[in-house]
Amino acid sequence: MRILALALIASAASAIGSCTAVPPAQTAAIQAREQARLAQLTAGKIAGPTTDCLPTYRANDMVVVNDNTIAFKQGRRLFVNNMQGSCYGLDRGTTALVTRTPSTQLCRGDIATLVDTSTRVAVGSCVFGDFVPYTPTGMRY
Repeated sequence: MRILALALIASAASAIGSCTAVPPAQTAAIQAREQARLAQLTAGKIAGPTTDCLPTYRANDMVVVNDNTIAFKQGRRLFVNNMQGSCYGLDRGTTALVTRTPSTQLCRGDIATLVDTSTRVAVGSCVFGDFVPYTPTGMRY
């Protein structure tokens, strides 16, 4: 019985060890890819003062940069939102961000639900932060 218990403890320790975080090199590569994606989206644009609300919102205009950052395209402008806390799983491509707002605007503090697209089950929620507008150089705010 004692041997069985030790075997179970060793097995559990091995399983826990396999659940460690992503290796630093892989994390750096992911972060570099995310930064390059954001740089591509904001290229040729200048950041303006933050705003509480996105003037209008269409889900088709949303670009997920990572679990914390979402960009919204509006014509030639881009609005970048850094979520308040992480929106874990958003950048996996198997989840959808569902907003429940009575207006066409999204505002700081609005809550969105993450839904698994295959099972249609809610898997989390996120809170929007401030929106940073990026306007093409020479275009007026």
